[in-house]
Amino acid sequence: MLSTSNISLRYGKRVLFEDVNIRFSPGNCYGIIGANGAGKSTLLKIMSGEIEPSSGIISISPGKRLAVLKQNHYEFDALEVLQTVIMGHRKLYDIMKEKDTLYAKSDFSDEDGMRTAELESDFAELNGWEAESEAGSLLSSLGIGEDLQNKSMAELSGNQKVKVLLAQALFGNPDILLLDEPTNHLDIASINWLEEFLINFKNTVIVVSHDRHFLNNVCTHIADIDYGKIQIYTGNYDFWLESSQLALQQAKDANKKTEAKIEELKEFVARFSANASKSKQATSRKRLLEKMTVEEIKPSSRKLPYIHFKPEREIGNNVLSVNNISKKIDGELVLNNVSFTINKNDKIAFVGSHDIAKTALFRILMDELKPDEGDYRWGVTTSQAYFPKDNTAYFNTDDNLIDWLRQYSVERDITFIRGFLGRMLFTGEESLKKANVLSGGEKVRCMFSKMMLAGSNVLLFNEPTNHLDLEAITALNNSLIEFPGCVLLITHDHQFIQTVANRIIEITPLGIIDKEMTFDEYIADPEVKKLREKLHEDVMM
Repeated sequence: MLSTSNISLRYGKRVLFEDVNIRFSPGNCYGIIGANGAGKSTLLKIMSGEIEPSSGIISISPGKRLAVLKQNHYEFDALEVLQTVIMGHRKLYDIMKEKDTLYAKSDFSDEDGMRTAELESDFAELNGWEAESEAGSLLSSLGIGEDLQNKSMAELSGNQKVKVLLAQALFGNPDILLLDEPTNHLDIASINWLEEFLINFKNTVIVVSHDRHFLNNVCTHIADIDYGKIQIYTGNYDFWLESSQLALQQAKDANKKTEAKIEELKEFVARFSANASKSKQATSRKRLLEKMTVEEIKPSSRKLPYIHFKPEREIGNNVLSVNNISKKIDGELVLNNVSFTINKNDKIAFVGSHDIAKTALFRILMDELKPDEGDYRWGVTTSQAYFPKDNTAYFNTDDNLIDWLRQYSVERDITFIRGFLGRMLFTGEESLKKANVLSGGEKVRCMFSKMMLAGSNVLLFNEPTNHLDLEAITALNNSLIEFPGCVLLITHDHQFIQTVANRIIEITPLGIIDKEMTFDEYIADPEVKKLREKLHEDVMM
């Protein structure tokens, strides 16, 4: 068991949380939620010992092992993949290394023999003989095949390293598992596997995630950071959302009743204080009035941006035609003879395990990249607004946010620009921030503002939910459901795809699978499963 006792964290005058007392029990999965900057990742770092709290202590039951999902993707570049995973159980890894060192000695002594006997006993007790097979099994389940498992970490791509570090955290059945955004950069199949793993995990899981579908599937409890406090709710994310809103509404309703009663008592006291026959009643009501207070309802740290995409022109029937596009990147064929047509009511999610292929397709459609073969044609009534996976180039400027956004606006009036920024939570002095110092989430909100100003009837989004809190994700999700034009979407957010898309296009090494259906229907569709199996067999051949 892990518990916190009067944990507080302050940075100068800013208080992230104060006097937090929580018990995290075995067999439960706790989802940590809160607005960006509320201290979710910081709380995990305090529990892992990476950061010292301003006050209070963390307690872990004696003999219990804690594992953490590492965030530095380059930390283990000098090691082999299998070694990196086994390092997740540091005690076992150290035993293995010491054993190897002793057995390699040319002058093996009696003392060395006694030490190796101790190590062999500890090794067996920690299930060391199964370590490599367990590590290999975890890696294979996450899409890291045997051909990669003996390579160095430096040889892997960024997404592959993420999977190895996840396998490292899961390895060896830790008693307490701390996961900070474990679904980031994972494909849908890997997320589904992780969900099943955590659902069946018997120990304690504490996870920070912005993926609502993931939180709903794996969490038994929600730990909500707000008002400088942390409150535990039993149930998943949807249950928290409903119960917290209900509690807030009940508090507001109770306050209204109290305020009405106070006014009634004040009126009686004022009316009858000087009346001899009713003076006792007036005095009694005055005493009652002095005891009555309206409960303070603190403003939440959560703020919902106003995201609304309104096309200036209705879209025609001919939206986009893609004809036999192929593209190699670094010698690898990522798009293989891709063809499809988009119709006026389509909202399409592009899925598949190869992120480079999906990004390449969007970059081609936005004329950032030339295809090796094939072509595409946008309809004459269409206009496109694009959210790229990497937006860094847009913010390499000293301009403040008003000047930055003004360059994309037909309306140049500063009041209009400030109002637009205000919708995206940049109010007052926030609108004078320099564009090149923005956080990841702030840059995303600025890109949404730019896209809204464009008034386009076709929206292309490549991983728009990265860096956003749950409130901003929900606002974007709802806006795309309501959007009357076409949407082309790349995301790993299951709920986002399920609620927005009416068509799924999966990009595979041998072409595409194209189905007009919801994402859940697509996953369950037997015909799609057969197509996938056939494509996998063809690739292996």
